[in-house]
Amino acid sequence: MEQLRDALGDRSFATLLVFFALLNMLPLPPGSTLVLGIPLLLVSLQMVLGRKTVWLPRSILTKSIGIEHFRQMSERLVPRVRWVERLIRPRYWPFANGRGDRVVGVLALLLATMITLPIPLGNWFPALACALLGLALSECDGLLLGIAVSIGLLSLALIGAILGSAGALAAFFIF
Repeated sequence: MEQLRDALGDRSFATLLVFFALLNMLPLPPGSTLVLGIPLLLVSLQMVLGRKTVWLPRSILTKSIGIEHFRQMSERLVPRVRWVERLIRPRYWPFANGRGDRVVGVLALLLATMITLPIPLGNWFPALACALLGLALSECDGLLLGIAVSIGLLSLALIGAILGSAGALAAFFIF
């Protein structure tokens, strides 16, 4: 993981945002988003703070995969990455002054916080929005940024409705 981070340089924030968001989209047991959401919180918080490179705990940086497994993953991912690259391109980027990282970081931090909430299936839309934010940042694609923000707002409304409904039900049964 450390070699990947170093090789990506200033693009490491966007890449790690996508990577950790995609991990949170996997159908894993309840509670796993609390663990998998922490790296997403770390990356987005560092974006908000304006760091130039990503800091991750040594325990995450020392993780590695075997060369054969990496080759198999690459064979499966490269066609998908090429397809995504045809869709995403620099356009309509609203942050010409270079402050896009911080704005995207604030949005990602809000979404990462929602991802870590223990709401069954409540992490998928925020994780999707966070992954799209990372992709938009990687290519300075303002159109994709708008889509990501829209999905993020939708997920915020959905989680708000779930929490509001749970609160109303709790109040109904208590009184």
